[in-house]
Amino acid sequence: MNLQILLATIITTAALWTSSGQNGPNCETSCGNVTITYPFGSGEGCYYSPDFLVTCNRSSGVPIPYFGDSTGNVVISNMSINQSEIEIMMFVASDCYNTSGQESRSRPSLALWDFRISTKNKFVAIGCDTQAVFSASRDSRANATDATGCISICGQNSLITNGSCSGVGCCEAEVPEGTKSFQISISSFNNHANMTDFNPCSYGFFVEEGKFSFYANYLRDFRSVDKMPMVLDWAIGNLTCDEASRNSDNFLCKGNSECDRDYEGPGYRCSCVAGYEGNPYLLNECKNIDECKRGKHDCEHECEDTEGSYTCSCRKGYSGDGRKDGTGCTKDESVLIKIVIGASCAAIFLLIFVTWLYLGLKKRKLIMLREKFFKQNGGLMLQQRISGDGGSQDRAKVFTIEELKKATNNYDERRIIGKGGYGTVYKGVLSDNRVVAIKKSKLADQTQNQIEQFINEVVILSQINHRNVVKLIGCCLETEVPLLVYEFVPNGTLSDHIHKNGKSSSVTWDVRLRIATETASALSYLHSAASVPIIHRDVKPENILLDENYVAKVADFGASRLVPMDQIELATIVQGTLGYLDPEYLQTNQLTDKSDVYSFGVVLVELLTAKKALSFDRPEEERNLAMYFLSSLKNGQLFNVLDEHLQLNYVPNEMMQVSRLAERCLRVKGDERPSMKEVAMELEGILASMVQKHPWVQSVLKEDEGVHLLEEVTNEYECKDEANVMNSWNPDSMNKQSIFSIAKGR
Repeated sequence: MNLQILLATIITTAALWTSSGQNGPNCETSCGNVTITYPFGSGEGCYYSPDFLVTCNRSSGVPIPYFGDSTGNVVISNMSINQSEIEIMMFVASDCYNTSGQESRSRPSLALWDFRISTKNKFVAIGCDTQAVFSASRDSRANATDATGCISICGQNSLITNGSCSGVGCCEAEVPEGTKSFQISISSFNNHANMTDFNPCSYGFFVEEGKFSFYANYLRDFRSVDKMPMVLDWAIGNLTCDEASRNSDNFLCKGNSECDRDYEGPGYRCSCVAGYEGNPYLLNECKNIDECKRGKHDCEHECEDTEGSYTCSCRKGYSGDGRKDGTGCTKDESVLIKIVIGASCAAIFLLIFVTWLYLGLKKRKLIMLREKFFKQNGGLMLQQRISGDGGSQDRAKVFTIEELKKATNNYDERRIIGKGGYGTVYKGVLSDNRVVAIKKSKLADQTQNQIEQFINEVVILSQINHRNVVKLIGCCLETEVPLLVYEFVPNGTLSDHIHKNGKSSSVTWDVRLRIATETASALSYLHSAASVPIIHRDVKPENILLDENYVAKVADFGASRLVPMDQIELATIVQGTLGYLDPEYLQTNQLTDKSDVYSFGVVLVELLTAKKALSFDRPEEERNLAMYFLSSLKNGQLFNVLDEHLQLNYVPNEMMQVSRLAERCLRVKGDERPSMKEVAMELEGILASMVQKHPWVQSVLKEDEGVHLLEEVTNEYECKDEANVMNSWNPDSMNKQSIFSIAKGR
């Protein structure tokens, strides 16, 4: 009987030994300079699963570890068991052109893993005529992707700075959390024309943060670098700690190791418990740490090691816990005990006094900090401007930070109604029960000139009295970045109504035309009627709000600029939103009111088609909506791109007129575009002719409460000969690539 028990014990131990990957003659412990440790392994029975296979290739005479089998050609440069990371050498994507502007070499980059791409990496692009985009997937499905990237441009007078990836010669972007695969796409605006002698190629790659520094000579030749170090995060399987522990046979966190319950998965990670060190994924490999021998203890006198910990003891005649951070060792004398008690009471009293003093100083420091921010953000200047406006009822109010905290319930996340490139917008209720939108901008360095410009902008925007511009009520200057308070517009954005599934069908053509007319009127007012012209610089459906009567209100002036009459602003950093940026602004960095005209042209196209300005889910020729629309208009295929929810049998005359207006707004050269005033007048004329032809439309548009505003209207317009319209249209040549930009903070 005892022999059977012994034999069963030996078999069980051998099975556990094998499943833990600790035995076998083919289990290599290193390859080159890389240590191979379980759950990774190089032979059968050495690794946890095929995802952790490491192949050591010695064909070149030098051992090289490959991730998976050697056919993947991904080299491992380092691995960490304690941090659950593996460093690999990932390929660099490139796009090169010869002196004639023809593509001479293109090297794309695509990778799929079961491990996550660490957020310690950065996506970097190099080039003077470069747009780099990577499509990132958060699961194993290659088509479930999000796209982001950056633009790198070198202007004629640009100063390229070594070590800087700010968008001049080099740009970078963050890696989304949880990314498991990616595909890099590199392209150029002008095929590197007139710059192939110093920058013939564009490059894009992922690299571990801190392991790449940009130098200007990389623009001339970066071809010799085909791989860069990149970090992957790994975990065991797809189950959580609790789920995996139920299957004890395959659960690796055993013995003196424990499962990391702070890790949010997918999968789980092991770590040695306190007082132990080693490989937590191998049975009994977390060994006891002898703190006494290593000197890692706080004993005053004697230290004795125990399993997973240690104990301290005092010399004869002394008592206490023996620890330096505890009671220590005290002599066994009553007088000394009294001294210790007295000293302890004094220490407690001193601690209470110091705490009271600290809290008082902290409160005073907070008050002084608010006063500092108030002055730093131009509070005194704003008060002088307000006091000098003759007591206007429309002047901006300066709120305290307590008022806005109370209005937003201390910035409760449930009060968030929008997030963008420039900050977060909260819904708030003021003390007078007014419902407002409070914008909390992102942190940005401010110069004295920017502060004066901000105060000037607050005063001007607060005095704008246009029914189609969101009213600025006031601001708070007691924070590092000023807070802006706007009127609350309850019916969401134009994007919500034309892009969400099924919602565009309820927005009839007459309502869309009215929204376009009101938006154009607001932009025309900002460009022409304001005391100092205002360029919005981020016109898009997300920044056009609709009230309860579906009246359009232009919002979000976070990227706006005040530009004096007859002046052109040279922007140091191109700002805007992907798909809406003026191509001339991208090339010259010269910001004009025609940049808003181009963006508004894209909005017109979205109203006509109910399609997003940029989508990587569409075929390549349809990804950039503006270019696809112009191509369809030129080829006489306008009807094919119009919103199918409008239920048209042909293209009405008014819709054709709006399409031709959109084409003029989208011209590459700003001088060939109409002004916003001309656009507004033309749209008003189209709307007026529509009302004159169909008087019943006018009654619908004038309903006070907005009831039935979105009722379906039957189109009864006569269709003109589209061939004549197409023959009269002669667009400028445009770059075949989509216009890309990454919106940055103000």
